[in-house]
Amino acid sequence: MALIFSIKSNSIKLIYNFVKMFKKYQKDFSLFRRLLGYIRPYRLVFYTGFSLTIILAFTESTRPLLIAEMINTFLADTSGSTGQIGTFINEFINGLSSEQSDQMFIWISIIFGILVIEAVFQFLVAYLGAILGQSIVLDVREKLFKHIQSFRLKYFDETPNGTVVTRIISDIEAISDIFTTGLISIMGDMIKLVIIFFWMFYVNWQITLLILIPIPLLIIATKIFAKAMKSAFEKERTQVNKLNTFVQEHISGMSIVQLFNKEKVEADKFDGLNKGHRNALLQAVWATSLFFPIVELLSSLSIAVLILWSMLQLNFNPEMVSSISGIMFGYILWVYMLYRPIRQMADRFNVLQRGVVRAERVFAIMDSNEVVDNAGSITDVNFNAAVEFKDVWFAYNDDNWILKGVNIYAPKQQSIALVGTTGAGKSTIINLLTRFYDFQKGEITIGNIPIRDIEVNALRKNIAIVLQDVFLFSDTIFNNITMGDQTITKEEVIEASKKVGAHDFIMRLPENYDYDVKERGGLLSVGQKQLIAFIRAYVYNPKILILDEATASLDSESEALIQKATLELQKGRTSIVIAHRLSTIVNSDKILVIDKGRVIEEGSHQELLKLKGQYKRLYDLNFV
Repeated sequence: MALIFSIKSNSIKLIYNFVKMFKKYQKDFSLFRRLLGYIRPYRLVFYTGFSLTIILAFTESTRPLLIAEMINTFLADTSGSTGQIGTFINEFINGLSSEQSDQMFIWISIIFGILVIEAVFQFLVAYLGAILGQSIVLDVREKLFKHIQSFRLKYFDETPNGTVVTRIISDIEAISDIFTTGLISIMGDMIKLVIIFFWMFYVNWQITLLILIPIPLLIIATKIFAKAMKSAFEKERTQVNKLNTFVQEHISGMSIVQLFNKEKVEADKFDGLNKGHRNALLQAVWATSLFFPIVELLSSLSIAVLILWSMLQLNFNPEMVSSISGIMFGYILWVYMLYRPIRQMADRFNVLQRGVVRAERVFAIMDSNEVVDNAGSITDVNFNAAVEFKDVWFAYNDDNWILKGVNIYAPKQQSIALVGTTGAGKSTIINLLTRFYDFQKGEITIGNIPIRDIEVNALRKNIAIVLQDVFLFSDTIFNNITMGDQTITKEEVIEASKKVGAHDFIMRLPENYDYDVKERGGLLSVGQKQLIAFIRAYVYNPKILILDEATASLDSESEALIQKATLELQKGRTSIVIAHRLSTIVNSDKILVIDKGRVIEEGSHQELLKLKGQYKRLYDLNFV
C-alpha cells in the first residue's frame, strides 16, 4: 500500500513539475514573440541582415571544402577527392588555364575573394543588427516613458525612483542586445551548422559520424549552462535594481547622511549590496568559465577521433596518404567551425535569456493598470465657475480613509483657504481636484460638470499649482517657467517676473533668464525657487489657482513680495490656499478647518475667531 502511495505521489509530483516547466517555457516564448512584434516597422533591415547572414553562412561553411580540394590538387595530386563538386571545380579551373602556376593563383584568388566577401558581410550584418536593435530600443523606451507619464502618483509613491530608472535605461538596453547580437546571429549560426553538416556528410559520412560522437555531451552541457545562466541573470538583475535604488536615494539625500554623520553606516550598506551584485555576476562567470573549457575539450576530442581514424586508414592502406591529406585538413576546419557556432550560440542564448528576463520586467510596467482613468471627453468647460466637493471619501490604501465625507463649495473667483494640522487631508484635497489621485466615493464638480467627465489634459491645463516643495529641472530659468510652451514669449515672462517681484534677482544672475539652475534648482535658494514657481503659475494664466503652503519656506521680505503677487494673481480666479501662516489666509473669502479628514469649521477669519473653536486654538498657538 505504501509503495502504491509513493508511486502515485511521485507521479503527481512529476506531472506538476512538467506542467510548471511547460508554463515557464510558454511564458518565455510569449515574451519573445511579443518582442518580435517590434521588428515590423524595420522589416527591410531585418530581412536584409538575415539574407546576408545566409550568404555568409554558406561562404564560411564552403571554404574548408575548397581548401581541402586545393590541397589535394597541388600537394597530393588527387583532384576531385572531395566528390563531384570538387571534380567540377577542378574542371572549371583547368578550363581557365592549363598552367599549374596559373591554376594555383586562381585557387588562391577564389579563396581570398571569399574571405573578403565574408569580411564585408560580417560588417554589414553587425551594422544592420545594431540599427535594428537601437531602433527597437528607441521605440520601446519612448513607449514606456510615455506610458509611465500617464501613471497615477500612487505608483511613484510606492516605487523607488531607481527601479523606474533601471527599467527605462538598462533593462531596455539589454533588450537591444537580443536583436544586435542575439536573434540574427543565432539564426545565422543554425544555418551555418546545417550547411557544415551537409558538406561533412557529403564528403565522407563515416568520418562525420565518428566526429559527432561528443555532440550529445555538448548538448547536455549547453542545456545545463543555459539554465544556470538564466538563474544568474535573474539574481544579477535584482541586485542591479537594488544598487540603482540605493544610489538614487542616497545621492538625493546626501545632506541628511552627512548631517547625521552616517557616512560609515551607509557605506557599509552599499558595500553589502555591491558584494551581492558581485556574487551574482561571479555565478554567471563561474558557469561561463566552466562551459567554454568543456566545449574546447569536446572539440579537441573530435579532432582526436579524426586523427585516430586517419592513422588507422594509413596503417591498413599506406597508399591513401595522398588522398586523405586534404580531407583531413578540411575536416579539422569544419570541426572548429562546428564547435565555434555551438559555443557562440551559448553566448547568444545568454543574451536572449538576459533580454527575456529584462523584457518581462519592462512589459510588466507596460501592462500595468496604474494609469489615470481618462475616460472623460469634455474639453469645452467653463473653468471660471464654482468648484464643489460633494460627500467625497478617499483612501490611499483599502478602507484607511483619509477624507471622510468632505463637502466644500468654492464660488467662482473667490479665495478659499484650508487650514489644519499635519495629516488632516489638506494636500489630499488638492491631489483629488487635479486628479493625481481618484476618490472612491462622492463627486467633485467644476461648474456642475463632474471632473471625471472632463478630459484630464483639459482639466490640468486650467489649474496652476505652487507647491511647498518646488521642483525645477536642470535647465534655464526661462524654460523652467514656460515648461517648453512655445506660445509664451520672453516679454510675457519678464512682465510676470516684475509683477511677482522676481525680475531683479533674475537679472543679477550671470545669464539672467538663460541661467541654468542645475538639477532640482540646486543653485537657487528656497525663496528664489518659490518665486520662479509663482511666475510659472502666472504666465499660464490658469482659471483655478492652488497655493499649497507656497510661502511656508520664504523669509519675511520674499513673503511680502509673494503676498503682493498672490493678490494680483487671484484676481478673476478661483483660488484654493493651503498654509500655516496667518498672512496667507486672513484675506481669503472663506476659511475651512480640516481635521482628521473632515471639514469641522468654515467661515471668514473673524467669524472663525468668534466661534472659539479649532481655528481659534490654532490661531492662539500661532499655528497658522
